[in-house]
Amino acid sequence: MGFQTDCTTTGEDREAYYGSVPPPIYESSLFTFPTFADFEAAFQSTDGRPVYTRGSNPTVRALEKKLALLERGEDARVFASGMAAIAAGVMSFAGSGDHVVAVRSIYNNAYRLLGNYLPRFGVETTFVDFTDLDAVERAIRPDTRLLYLESPGNPGMHLVDLPATVDLARRHNLPTMIDNSMATPYNQRPLDYGIDLVVHSATKYLAGHSDVVAGALIGTSDAVNRVAANELRDLGGIIGPFEAWLILRGIRTLGLRMKAHNDAGLRVATWLAAHPRVLGVNYAGLRSHPQHDLAQRQMSGFSGLLSFVIDGGRDAATRLVDHLHLFGIAVSWGGFESLALPMTPDPGAPPEMTTEVGLVPGLVRLSIGLEDVDDLLADLDQALARA
Repeated sequence: MGFQTDCTTTGEDREAYYGSVPPPIYESSLFTFPTFADFEAAFQSTDGRPVYTRGSNPTVRALEKKLALLERGEDARVFASGMAAIAAGVMSFAGSGDHVVAVRSIYNNAYRLLGNYLPRFGVETTFVDFTDLDAVERAIRPDTRLLYLESPGNPGMHLVDLPATVDLARRHNLPTMIDNSMATPYNQRPLDYGIDLVVHSATKYLAGHSDVVAGALIGTSDAVNRVAANELRDLGGIIGPFEAWLILRGIRTLGLRMKAHNDAGLRVATWLAAHPRVLGVNYAGLRSHPQHDLAQRQMSGFSGLLSFVIDGGRDAATRLVDHLHLFGIAVSWGGFESLALPMTPDPGAPPEMTTEVGLVPGLVRLSIGLEDVDDLLADLDQALARA
């Protein structure tokens, strides 16, 4: 089936809900049973009748099955946030005395988890530029338990060569986990390249309407069920049924929205690259991107997220966003609305975690939404003139 068909119809059992087109919202914390034997059977099942919403809920399971279908994984679990999903995934592989090798161009809260928080519990992380796989291999130790990736990386749009990294991981018998939030399964399917576990901030493009915070893990049944039986259940980072329903509603238009985001992102990036005030544009869809050939091999589109550097440094970047009318100034991205944000280094990050990932003075991140592109370009033009 085509991607948009999967988003709307495939993999659903509407007869189980009396023909209802959207699944019902099972807003219940628990589920009762006619006999104790029925209760025991459900309690021992990994995917049978639900017992308690912290473990399983019919609305949540409908979303999980849809995400597994879209990523071509065997199963999925959803979480209360992207960071809850990342933490659960990493901790399912690494414990006290273990080591992780992570991409340097990484989400800042994922960096804090790996670089600041988990070392308190005996888990060390080495951050490496994954464009240099020789450096990655040198970072691997006997106690390494995971390669953690993000591609494209935000905000510098660095890419990881997924087939080559999987080959390296297999030579060392290591699992791989990747943040695929920016690409989405519409533009990139890491599991097809042999990646073991995919993580999403479902807050972003999957939900698409800036009205829910959530995360997801997709992979093999063994990997996903291990997380569900341990980190998800014990740490309790579950999503509510209504939030799951909102994400499923957003997914109905995911293919249509991502095509529009891809087209608009490329057009805006191309326009910015030709503007005299712009010193550089970070967008894998541009031929000027140093990894453009790799992007074309492993991605089918490049999303609506990009960054660029304006001459004049941080002051000019601040003036620019203050003069925009159609772009909101906010964190996050991936919704229907366009956003702009000057990017600054995390105060706790070492210098190599800022300069090498593209955090330079004058950097502005744009999330291109679903407005008419001509209107967005006109807004950028007047703001650049006033910056």
